[in-house]
Amino acid sequence: MGLLNLFKRSHKSSDAQADNGMLGPTYLQGFTDTIQNPKDLQSHEWRRQLKTAAGQSKFKIKYYGQLHESYQTLIVGTDFAPSLVFAVDPSNGAEILLFDACKHGYNALFSETFTEEQIKNRPVSQAYIDQDGNDTFEIVISTYNGIDYEKDFAEHVDENGLIELIDGTKLEFEEAKRNGFDTIQIWASNEKGNTIELLSEELA
Repeated sequence: MGLLNLFKRSHKSSDAQADNGMLGPTYLQGFTDTIQNPKDLQSHEWRRQLKTAAGQSKFKIKYYGQLHESYQTLIVGTDFAPSLVFAVDPSNGAEILLFDACKHGYNALFSETFTEEQIKNRPVSQAYIDQDGNDTFEIVISTYNGIDYEKDFAEHVDENGLIELIDGTKLEFEEAKRNGFDTIQIWASNEKGNTIELLSEELA
């Protein structure tokens, strides 16, 4: 079963406001399409299909990381550094950042720190090829945010609406809430219509 059947994609484009009112990551704004009547959508879940403004909905995947030893469709980090995953538009080579475990998610913003070498020395040189030999996919992304940022962090927001992150930098509170999700999942559907889970990370 492909993504079009599994997630019932809509042609109406809206990348900020989810069907249930959840807001998605700011770095994906402009690169997603709504999904009509998404199956089993959680109240704290934002779910979208990757799609460019030009209408491209099929992508190649390149990444830094490795495949999980037991769940061999999943991209995970290495012993050296966390994962970094891009989608590539095959029509023009444009890259879309899907996930950077050094920058995205609650832990990366508020709990874990990484060295400059870990952040910068992650060559995105591996092409993702599924077990059927396919390298081009339709992609659906879900982020989940069960963290009560208003309750837990509002008092740490300064007069300019900024909050200090674990690395000492400051970020707009609204952006931190949207990019500080506690879980991310990415699914990919190949040309045969087979859907696999590409990424699944708990981040809090």
